[in-house]
Formats: sequence, C-alpha cells, structure tokens
Amino acid sequence: MSRHYDVDAVRREFPVADRMVYLDSGFQAPLARPVKAAIDLFLREGLEAAGPKSVWLDRVEQTRARVARFLGVSADEIAFTKNTSESMNIAANALPLRAGDNVLMIRGDHPNNAYAFLNLQKRGVEVRFLAMSDVVNAESFLPHIDERTRAISMSHVTFHAGHRFDIESVGALCRERKLYFIVDVMQAIGVVPIDARAAGATFVGSGSHKGLLVPQGLGLLYWDKALKDLEPTYLAAASLAEIPVDLIARPNSLAPSPTARRFELGNFNLPAIHALGAALDMIEQIGVANIQNHCFELGDHLIAQLDELDIRLVGPRARLHRAPHIYVLDLPATDWFGYFDENNVRVSPERDGIRVSFGMFNTVADVDRLIELIRKRGLKQATAAA
Repeated sequence: MSRHYDVDAVRREFPVADRMVYLDSGFQAPLARPVKAAIDLFLREGLEAAGPKSVWLDRVEQTRARVARFLGVSADEIAFTKNTSESMNIAANALPLRAGDNVLMIRGDHPNNAYAFLNLQKRGVEVRFLAMSDVVNAESFLPHIDERTRAISMSHVTFHAGHRFDIESVGALCRERKLYFIVDVMQAIGVVPIDARAAGATFVGSGSHKGLLVPQGLGLLYWDKALKDLEPTYLAAASLAEIPVDLIARPNSLAPSPTARRFELGNFNLPAIHALGAALDMIEQIGVANIQNHCFELGDHLIAQLDELDIRLVGPRARLHRAPHIYVLDLPATDWFGYFDENNVRVSPERDGIRVSFGMFNTVADVDRLIELIRKRGLKQATAAA
C-alpha cells in the first residue's frame, strides 16, 4: 500500500503488472486500460463512421487545453509534435542564433537534445558542454557565460542516472542575462510537478510515452508566446495566421499563427492525442505530487536495500537532487540484464549499469523481488560467471 493513493487500484489498470515485474517506465510506460479504451473509441468511430473529424479535432483542442493547465501555461502556448527530438529541433532552429553565438549544455545529457543544437554548428554556432554532476543549478552555468552566450538547453531529469536539476534557478539566471532557456522534460513529465512559466522557459519539449502513459509517436512543445519573434524554420497552411479558404498559397500572406500552432505542420497523431486525454484523467485523479512522493518512497526503500548489499547507486542519493523514479544500480549490464529478463523482471541496460525506473503502479513488492534476485545470484557469482 501507499500513503498517497490506492496503488492496488491503479495497478489493476495495468495488465503488465500481472505478467512481470515492470521496472522500466523510463523507457516506455506500459499501456493502461483507460488509455487503451480511448484508442479503441477512436478506432471504433473511424471504423463505423469513417471518422467524425470535427469531433476528433474538438478533442484535440480539449487535450491541448488540459496539457496547458498541466504545465501551468495557456492553451495557445502548446503545440503537438511527434516526439521530444522534434520539439528540441523546433526550438533550436527557432532561436535567432548567429555565427559566433554559443549555447550551453550538459555533457552526457540526452543525445537528441544535444544533436538539435550541435546541428547548428554548420551555421557557426558554438555548443559548450558543462560537466555532469549531481547538482546542476544557476551557479553551475554562471562561470561559462560570456558576451556571446545566447541560450541554455538542458533536461529537467536525466534519463541515464536520474539527476534532477534545478531548472528554476537556471531559468531565473536566463531571465537576468536575457538568455533563451530550453528544457527537455521527457523524463520528468507525469511524475515530477512542472510549472513551465515559473521555470522561465522559452521552450519546453517532451514526448508522451513515459510518465504520460501514451504509446510512442506524440510530442509536446511549450512556447512562451511573449517571444513573438521566434518562428518555425518551415511553413505549412496549418501554421499560418490566416489559412486561405480556397487553399491557394499566396506569397504575400505568410504570417505565422500568433499561437504555438505556428510550430505545427497539419494533421495530428489523433489516436495518441485521444490516449493522452485518458492518461491525463488518470494522472490528475491521482495527483502528480502523489505519484512523485510514492516513487520517492519506493526509491528510499531501494536505496536502503542496495546499501545492505553494498551496491553503489549511480547518480544522486538526496531527494533534493534525484528524480523520484529513476535509479541506476552499479551492476554491469552485460552481466545482469539477461538474468533479470530471464526472471521476468523488466529493467534497462544503461551506460553505468542497470536502470530501474518506477511507474505509478509499482509497489514495494516489486523492489523486493528485484533485491531477492540479486541476493539469490550474489555479486561474486555474477562476476565469476562473467
């Protein structure tokens, strides 16, 4: 049981929990029954009515508004994309960066955040990387800022070891120095409360297949609408302020939408947006803060068990600096990943070991099963077998 919500009731909505010990939501969240039901509704409507498109598009806007409330912003600041990578590329290319300008990032952060900005090197933009550490805040970036620094881009939570960085202090620094601030919240959203406006972000990008419980193929982008000069590098009818009624392109009417729809290219991933609406229902009924606190307690239990086994936790231990749901065990993936898989425990191999990532449905019993398998095999035996 959890002190924060009825985990057993939530667990019943995830059939995977009856089939295996699923500790891999940082890779892909398993499908929940209400999310599947929303996709089934979309498919049934398409099957029986060839698609009530106006109804579907109304639901898109309803979900857009719900995403906005979820992030503490307005609906006209939210665009739908394909994934985090597309969101990061949209953001990087919308910034008015020139040859000689530089962008600050964190070495070892998610590569698809980095590549979006590294691709700007062909325009003469320099990317500078800070060293990864357990604590990253405004003070970490301050010594690296010079007169040509224009932007900072970073993850809120790192995918590989569960660092949780102080985006609020970095955002305040960016406001003070008039820098653009881009945040990848893929590993945080749905588990860690996020207020994009309070963070002072220019753009916030994410996918939806982890904490938001949606199958792959849907991304989100927040854009601070006060920054009207930030425009997409591409254009489609859907991204215009005035879509021509006759659908004839006119060279003298190219103004982008005043909303975040300027960053959209037309048709949506409709089944995924239906799924997102149902997922937000689940998450909001439980409360993100409750999910976060439940995962923190699972993490505390995991860390205590690892300490007994003298297994090092890769990444931060303190709640202030760690994500509630992502933990990397210093166990060589080549030795351990197959063993866990053979015993019906789903985890991820990571650059530094074995990653355990919790979802809203996980329990102390799931952690105990993982630890039981480690004790059963023994560290010395695993090393010898390797």
